Amino acid sequence: MSADVRPIAESELPEWLESLNAGFLTPGRATASDVAQRAKYSDLARLQGAFDSDTGRCVATFRSFPQELTVPGGAAVPSSAVSNVTVLPTHRRQGLLTRMMAAELAAAQARGDVLSTLISAEYPIYGRYGYGPAASVSEWEIDVPRTGLDRRRPGPVDGGRIDLVDVAEVRRVGPELHERLRAVTHGAVNRDERWWNLTTGLEEMSHRPYKEKFNAVYRTAAGEVAGLATYVSDDHWTDAKLPLNTVQVKDLIAVTPEAQGALWRFLCSIDWVLKVRTGFRAPDDLVTQLLPDPRAARPLAAADFLWVRLLDVVRALGARTYAVPGVLVLEVTDAAGLADGRYRLDAGSGTCARTQEPADLRLDVSALGAVYLGDESAVRLAALGRVAEERPGAVALADAVFRTARRPWCPDVF
Repeated sequence: MSADVRPIAESELPEWLESLNAGFLTPGRATASDVAQRAKYSDLARLQGAFDSDTGRCVATFRSFPQELTVPGGAAVPSSAVSNVTVLPTHRRQGLLTRMMAAELAAAQARGDVLSTLISAEYPIYGRYGYGPAASVSEWEIDVPRTGLDRRRPGPVDGGRIDLVDVAEVRRVGPELHERLRAVTHGAVNRDERWWNLTTGLEEMSHRPYKEKFNAVYRTAAGEVAGLATYVSDDHWTDAKLPLNTVQVKDLIAVTPEAQGALWRFLCSIDWVLKVRTGFRAPDDLVTQLLPDPRAARPLAAADFLWVRLLDVVRALGARTYAVPGVLVLEVTDAAGLADGRYRLDAGSGTCARTQEPADLRLDVSALGAVYLGDESAVRLAALGRVAEERPGAVALADAVFRTARRPWCPDVF
């Protein structure tokens, strides 16, 4: 079967959405509200579809949108975020994703995007397009009675306070708080108006209707908002009238360790709650060590999350800061030809430029994406054969240069 791959027309948006739903195993027609919302927030030139040449039906979908990614040191670099990637099961293994991805990456580079990002639903797919897993997540389930916390004294210990607030207050204080968080959290991305509207119920999607949540805001002793937790709870009791409720954290952002500690202690002190599920956190999140007994937090998940694909190596490496000084010449290979070349990185001055000097390391662009945010080890990639050392000591230097004291974290699915 052959297919025409191209940006969609506005009139094709309903069919594109229905193909998207089918690809994600969500049956049902696109409502007028779904279509209007997607049209409002999307650049149609960045919505690709593959259309079967015989039937004219949309059989694959692809979307990108502008994004900012925080890198080590706090700079926000322009990214092209990729999402809504589907191919109908009737048209798999025909190269449709490869064609859509090639068009997107070429357009992103032409737009001046430094890199591309995505959350990979399946691990094996995106490495062949130059993406590398750059930030991971972990989730824990906290057995509240085992934590050792004194539930009789759940309030903040630093003079601050926690208040339950409505969605209007979340909409008022949340965006500014998140901007402060992402300024100090490498791996975090910006949240646009649509994100806040969906999370507060001002807008909703038919296949994901809004559900009321609890919202807890932490304020310092001076009255400054420094943390926000959004959560839901089930309603589970035994026949003997004993509560067995579980709180599921949907979002918890905090700009200070004190705010984070206060919110976790609060969640672990709610009456009738025996379990708290943390949601996806950074693998080195403080939550477990905030408990007197860290073993009360049982690991539920540990997986790759944010993937990064460099498009402009000079700007990307020049945008972040580095833990130690050092000079590395990197020979980067890229099957798509977008980031091919040899680059001289001076970590001391934080500068990068193309060079003809002999290479110290050779690596694929996907491996460079994996180490870019400081999460992956160059030493480990060398052991796996994904980094080749041309100068003795270069791998160890690269590991010291790229790694960060705290692991990157992306709080958001997109």
